[in-house]
Amino acid sequence: MLTDLCQELRNWFDRGQPKWFGDFEISSGELVLKDDMSLKQGQFFRIVGSALNDGVYQYGDGSVALTDESFTGAVWAMAVPPAVIALSAEIDAWLDKNADAIASPYSSESFGGYSYSRATGGSGSAGGSAELSWVGAFASRLNRWRKI
Repeated sequence: MLTDLCQELRNWFDRGQPKWFGDFEISSGELVLKDDMSLKQGQFFRIVGSALNDGVYQYGDGSVALTDESFTGAVWAMAVPPAVIALSAEIDAWLDKNADAIASPYSSESFGGYSYSRATGGSGSAGGSAELSWVGAFASRLNRWRKI
């Protein structure tokens, strides 16, 4: 979720953190650090230019194994605030809770004197769609971190 969240915010929380460019290796599910690379245990980083692993990961976490490959691209160290990490976890929980409603093609129904309407994301979302989405549900909290 953190990759999607950063992309939606257009904020990769690089805040002066180092970026490395060139050829990289992912072996045994982990990014192989070069001599000049300094990621701290638990620090988030972004992979750019990989055919199989573009996204945000946590160094030394081990919970997500990267796909082994060699690629030419970039690795960015990130300084993600704890509040954003917590928000990402809340969004994950919200997505789990609302999975059926999100997948449903129906936003309202009525039969036998019964009428039901579910909340939607509003018409302000991309493309004017009124879909239920995490972006709409968390819009007010996302704006703090959004880059234009």
